[in-house]
Amino acid sequence: QVQLVESGGGLVQTGGSLRLSCEASGHTSNPYAWGWFRQAPGKDRDFVASINWSGENTFYTNSVEGRFTISRDYAKNTVYLQMNSLKPEDTALYFCARRTFRPNMANVPSPSHYQYWGQGTQVTVSS
Repeated sequence: QVQLVESGGGLVQTGGSLRLSCEASGHTSNPYAWGWFRQAPGKDRDFVASINWSGENTFYTNSVEGRFTISRDYAKNTVYLQMNSLKPEDTALYFCARRTFRPNMANVPSPSHYQYWGQGTQVTVSS
């Protein structure tokens, strides 16, 4: 069984930066890709970014393109989300997720395609 644990959330002012981490434990022999999602109070869980199995391809939702960067470290079995130029509308609970569906693709924004989820880390951006 795979478990995901996020860290790195916190309170930051508008224009600031945070780096989220998500470490996986447990073993899987299948190729997999990673994703980050976020959920604001009273709203649906929205796609933020994804990175494919090789790490060569990434995909972002329009609102974070150019400000956020997703990356992965195979040796540490960890995925990161570097968030720069943060805005109050980025405030949400951020989740990492992993999928074996189409692992060579990054353009997989639907939460339904991700099998494993972390518990989330809160990001709050003050104005």
